[in-house]
Amino acid sequence: MSINLRLLYLYLFSFVGLLIVVIGSIQMVNLGLKMTVFKDADKYEYSQPMLSEKDVMVESTAAANARQDREVSRQRQREFANSISMILIGAPLYLYHWGMIQKEGKKKPA
Repeated sequence: MSINLRLLYLYLFSFVGLLIVVIGSIQMVNLGLKMTVFKDADKYEYSQPMLSEKDVMVESTAAANARQDREVSRQRQREFANSISMILIGAPLYLYHWGMIQKEGKKKPA
């Protein structure tokens, strides 16, 4: 049995493209679940050290929550951009190489 390097290359890059699409899709589903079902999944509880107001300006709870909400929003935007870019790069990579594999299969006599 001879190893066809071209076919091996096509299968490898087809697999890599499909893997990238799957990972991007998983991240997208994860983000969707965090935004709709598990809304508090990105929120973190923390306590401030006991300091007097003379030593440091104490941040109000409302201001701390608003800051955390902004950070969660920015993090979700980064995750969304990452997921979309993985899908936009992985899908053409997979489709091109899988199409080439299909053409190779049709060329060879049965």
